[in-house]
Amino acid sequence: MNHGNALSLVSEGQRSGLLDQREAVRIQYELLELLQELIGRYTQGESSSVSVDTAERLLASAVYALDAHLKSLKAPGEAITALKSADIRTLHAQGVERIRQVLEEVRRLYLEVRKNRLDVPVDAYNATIDEALPAFLKKYDILFDAHNTMASIDYPLAVDDMRLQGVFYIKQYLERLHIEDQFCRQWERDELILLLENYGRVCRFDYRIELFNIFELVFHHALFSVLSGGDVRRILISPVQYARLEHLFIHADAAAVDAMIRRAVDGLLEQLPPQEPGTEDYLKQCCPDLVRRIVNAAEHRNLQAVIIADRQERVSPAVISLKPGGGMSDARLRRLLDDIGNSESTEDKVRLIREKFQSLHDYLDLLESGCLYGEEYEALYDAFGEMELAVLCKIVFREELRGGTAELADIIREREETEHEWQHQLIEYMKRQDDRRIRTVDEWIGRIDYEDISFY
Repeated sequence: MNHGNALSLVSEGQRSGLLDQREAVRIQYELLELLQELIGRYTQGESSSVSVDTAERLLASAVYALDAHLKSLKAPGEAITALKSADIRTLHAQGVERIRQVLEEVRRLYLEVRKNRLDVPVDAYNATIDEALPAFLKKYDILFDAHNTMASIDYPLAVDDMRLQGVFYIKQYLERLHIEDQFCRQWERDELILLLENYGRVCRFDYRIELFNIFELVFHHALFSVLSGGDVRRILISPVQYARLEHLFIHADAAAVDAMIRRAVDGLLEQLPPQEPGTEDYLKQCCPDLVRRIVNAAEHRNLQAVIIADRQERVSPAVISLKPGGGMSDARLRRLLDDIGNSESTEDKVRLIREKFQSLHDYLDLLESGCLYGEEYEALYDAFGEMELAVLCKIVFREELRGGTAELADIIREREETEHEWQHQLIEYMKRQDDRRIRTVDEWIGRIDYEDISFY
C-alpha cells in the first residue's frame, strides 16, 4: 500500500481490511465536520454555506493538509494507525503546522536562490525569481487554498515532478533550482554567456526570451568537454573537440553512449570541487535524456543541434537597416499610410516607403495596414536586400527556424497557412527566388544578432 492521499488511503484501508466500515464512516463524517468548520472560518461566521466551487477548494485544501501530516510519517501503516486513532481535526491541525514549517523553509530557500542567482539575461529565469516566486510567497494561503501552487513559473527545471502541488512543489522547485545554479556558477560568466549566444545562433532563436534550461546546457557541454579531452573549466566546444565527439558518437550504439556519458559524469565530479548535496544524483537523473538525444542526433547526422561548437571567428552582427525601436508617432504613420494609399503608381508607393520608413516596428505596421495589394508587395520585396528579407523571414518562420537544422528552402516550400496577407505574399515571393538568393537569405538569418533587433 502506498500513501496516496487521505481519501485514497481510506479506500485502500477498507479494501485491505485495515479499516472497517465503521471507522471509514467516522473518518468521512469528521472530514465533513472539518469542512463545515472551515466554511465558517472562511466566511468569518457570516454564513454556513458557500458555492460548490469554494466548498470543493476548501475540501481540497483540508485534504492537502491531512496529506502533509500523513506523508510525514515513516510508513503507510503508521498513516492508517493515525487515521484510526486520532480525530480528523487533530490530524488536520498537525498538517497545517507542517505546511507552515515547510513555508518557512521555502522562504529561506528563496532568499538563498535570489542571493546566488545567475547573472544571465534570460527573461523566464529572471521573471521566475523576481516575480513568480515572490507572488507565491505573498499569496499562498495555508488554511483555505494550501493545495494551490499560486505561481506562474515559466522557467523549466532539468528534472521536475509536476505531480506535487502547493508549497511542496515550490520547495522541490527551489531545491532543484539551487542545485542547478550552484553547478552553473562554477564557470565564468563570460564563458556562460558565449555558450548561450552560440546556442541561440545554432537554434536560430533569441535565447533571452525562449524557454530552456540553462543548467542542462552547461552540464551537457561540461560532459562534452571531458569526453573530448578538453579542460573541464571550459564549456565552449572547439571545432576540433566537436570532430572528436562526432567520431565517438556516430560509431557508438545507445549502450556505448550511455557508458560514455556515465564515465564522463564520474570524471567531471572528480575534477570539480565538492558539490552541493544531491548534485551527483541530480546529474545522473539528467543522463538518460541526454543519451537519447545524442543517439537520435547521431542517427540523423544532426549532432550540431546537441553539441554547440564555438565560433572561432566572431562574425560582426549584421547592421539592420530596418532599425529596431524609435518608431514614428501614430499621427505621422497615419499620414504616411494615407499618402501611400493615394499614390498613383506602384513605383511611387515603393519609393515613398523606402524614403520614409526605417524602423522595423513601422514596417510591420505598414505591412499589416492593408494599404498594399497584389503585385505591390512583390515590388516592395524586390526593393529589399537579402538581409532585409532575412529579417522578415525570421519573423514569419520563427517557429520553423527554432530548431536550427531545417533549410530555409524546405521551410518556404512546406509553409502554407499564414496570419497576414503580407506574410502570404512574402512566402510566394520567396518561392519564386532562385536557390542562390534563398541560400544568401538563409545565411543572413544565421548572422542576424538578436541583440541588435527587436521584432516588435
